[in-house]
Amino acid sequence: MDEDAKDDIEVGENTEDVASFEDEETSDRCEEKLLKVKAELKKCLAEKDEYLNGWQRARADFVNAKKSHDKEVSDLGKIALESFVVKILPVVDSFEVAFANKERWEKVDSEWRVGVEGIYSKLMDTLRRSGLEEIGALGERFDINVHQPVSTVPVTDEDKDDVVTEIVQKGYRLGNRVVRPCKVIVGQLAEEPQNNN
Repeated sequence: MDEDAKDDIEVGENTEDVASFEDEETSDRCEEKLLKVKAELKKCLAEKDEYLNGWQRARADFVNAKKSHDKEVSDLGKIALESFVVKILPVVDSFEVAFANKERWEKVDSEWRVGVEGIYSKLMDTLRRSGLEEIGALGERFDINVHQPVSTVPVTDEDKDDVVTEIVQKGYRLGNRVVRPCKVIVGQLAEEPQNNN
């Protein structure tokens, strides 16, 4: 074999070695880059999950805060309405006291009387639309949640024991809350005198 051919073979073998070395080096670099990319991807996915969880928690906190705020606003509205109603009830009572004295009320100028009755009617309609309702009626059983006893009256009929016999002042409920209990006189079964024979 001639020297040139021998050199070509050696160079060819070296070229393969160099190419194989370069392939290994490139492969190693690619593997390193792939590992780095995978690590960065894993880090990005972890950050994404962290941000997503944080966003979801913040959204849930916002929804809960909004619900809480809406409830507080609603409760404040109810408190303000109740406070207003309690303050206006003495005015309603004054109208009713004026109307209760039929003899004197009938002597008032009819146009003026009709006007006052119209004002009263509008006031009561407005209060009813706001949720106000009258509670307590004659003949119903005494209920501590609705009635406030101002006195008792003796009764002989057992069916009238613990029953409202007279309404002293009307009671009112606003929604499901009693804003003023009905002041009543309650029947109380009279004890029979004992015979000492």
